[in-house]
Amino acid sequence: MDKDFPIGLDNLGFQKGPKDLEKASSTKNDTSRTSSDTDCQEKTQERSQWGNSTEFLMSCIAMSVGLGNIWRFPFIANKNGGGAFLIPYLIILTLIGRPMYYMEMALGQFSSRGSIKMYTKLSPVLKGIGYGQIIGSFCVASYYCIIMAITLVYLFNSFTSNFPWASCQDNWDDYLTSRNISCIDQLSNETITGDTISSSEMYFRREVLKEKDDISDGIGLPDWKLTILVLLTWIITFLVSVRGVKSSGKASYFLAIFPYVIMFILLIRAATLDGALEGMLYFIEADFTKLLEAEVWYAAVTQCFFSLGVGFGSIITLSSYNKFDHNINRDALVITTLDTFTSLLSGFTIFGILGNLAHEMNIPPSEVISAGGGTGLAFISYPDALAKFTFVPWLFSITFFFMLFVLGVGSLVATHATLNTAIKDSFNLADWKIAGITAGVLFFVGLIYITPGGQYTLDLVDHFGGTFVTFVCAILEVFAISFLYGIENLCIDLEFMTKKKVGLYWRLSWGVAMPLLLLVIFIYFVSTLKPLVYGVYSLYYPTGLTVLGWSILGLVILQILGWLLYFLNKNANCSIKKMFKDTFSTENWSPEDPKLKEDWKKFREDKIIERDLQKHSWIKRKMKVLTGW
Repeated sequence: MDKDFPIGLDNLGFQKGPKDLEKASSTKNDTSRTSSDTDCQEKTQERSQWGNSTEFLMSCIAMSVGLGNIWRFPFIANKNGGGAFLIPYLIILTLIGRPMYYMEMALGQFSSRGSIKMYTKLSPVLKGIGYGQIIGSFCVASYYCIIMAITLVYLFNSFTSNFPWASCQDNWDDYLTSRNISCIDQLSNETITGDTISSSEMYFRREVLKEKDDISDGIGLPDWKLTILVLLTWIITFLVSVRGVKSSGKASYFLAIFPYVIMFILLIRAATLDGALEGMLYFIEADFTKLLEAEVWYAAVTQCFFSLGVGFGSIITLSSYNKFDHNINRDALVITTLDTFTSLLSGFTIFGILGNLAHEMNIPPSEVISAGGGTGLAFISYPDALAKFTFVPWLFSITFFFMLFVLGVGSLVATHATLNTAIKDSFNLADWKIAGITAGVLFFVGLIYITPGGQYTLDLVDHFGGTFVTFVCAILEVFAISFLYGIENLCIDLEFMTKKKVGLYWRLSWGVAMPLLLLVIFIYFVSTLKPLVYGVYSLYYPTGLTVLGWSILGLVILQILGWLLYFLNKNANCSIKKMFKDTFSTENWSPEDPKLKEDWKKFREDKIIERDLQKHSWIKRKMKVLTGW
């Protein structure tokens, strides 16, 4: 892209008007033939594409509709006002989630590159955001497979005649005595007074996790059974990813559709159980006073990010394999709507079954919701309910946990693809080699989470590498696009790709709502930070693990600042204004295809002349950018 081409139309430091373009046109005409010949001679790396548009849609559904919808949303919603939680969630989805999903789709499809290369192409100084997203995705992938391995434990044990979590075991006696608590056998109607713990919770913590209460003396060694299941999880993920989008695209049909078949079967069964209606009503029971609490709005943001997968680079990666003119507007609306519908569907299903458990135990539904967040709902409360089933409980247990595993594969494959694409864009290696290397590395890193102190380490990495890093990168991403590249530029790119003008809703969301809300929520998040604690005794993390957590965040922030300082120093041999202009230049941003690049440049020039924003006052110019009028 030649240097006379304007960038950042709503950023006065980087723009030129129609007269500048007309003045430069003669010079450009003289060099156009040479420039065109050079572009045609460029050897661009051949990039795979989805077999058809449906493969992309199914892959995005498989990524976004995952474990977060099945257990995290019902638990978060119930904890934060029930039905009232839908108000902040839908507002956040409308003003942040959906616009950001569409924006990331547009960036990936326009650039035909994964996260790191996309930001590098937009402006080299921004590549730190891409690396930050890759670090966040690596952290999430390293522990996501552990949850899937635990799901396999329950899946395989569902084939037994008696569920092992349904009864208390003798080898728990010493532990129970040391804590002065009693185990409640799910197969018994015996009434026990004093502090109690269910057999399903004991099974989860003592048999599956082999959890220890204090990790001050170390986290221990990996459990060999879970090690095998983690390996199996990565082998399956590798097989799906072995040929890149060519193989994952074919698998996406099953990964996206099959879970819905199971969910509807489970919902129909749940609706026929005694007490199911009470459980469902408890799920949506509205406590509107919760809307006044900032924590509820923060929970809506984290749930939206976790569920849709925005801010991790996965959406950019998947859309980079699209055809340039693919209708991403439709896909963004379909996926974000379906994601919310799935969360509600799973909530009604799970709480209907838990309502039946409460009915059988003759207690309120609130007393069967286990502590421990979403994992407690999936691996403690739900198995509790299954143990009480009188009609083929093993069948419903198998279908539920198999559905969870399939959902997990869909999300893990997308995260895996994000890492693989980052490597593929930089090194021309075969897909199977990259998939094998990354799967192997993540397998060995994941072993830290299947130690007796592994779940506490997982929570730590999730807090710093999953939540904190994602927030930082998401805010920088939004500000880079909205205020550095410019809303007007983004809308021109989208109009060139989709042949449709960008509406008022998208412009206002990108230019006002997203930056403002993300910044306010991040400030709240940082201001309410507390030292992390773990376990039943709420102990503080050992210094070594705390340093590990802050190191993950520090690595992301320092490398972002490092790239900034590097490019400022690189351009320091000129005036301060030109130094910043060159450092934050977006002049290399363009479509990858040489023919599309030339057509896009001409399209943009025509749009700039047509709009002629510079002749207006600053306020009017900003209003025209935000409204498109």
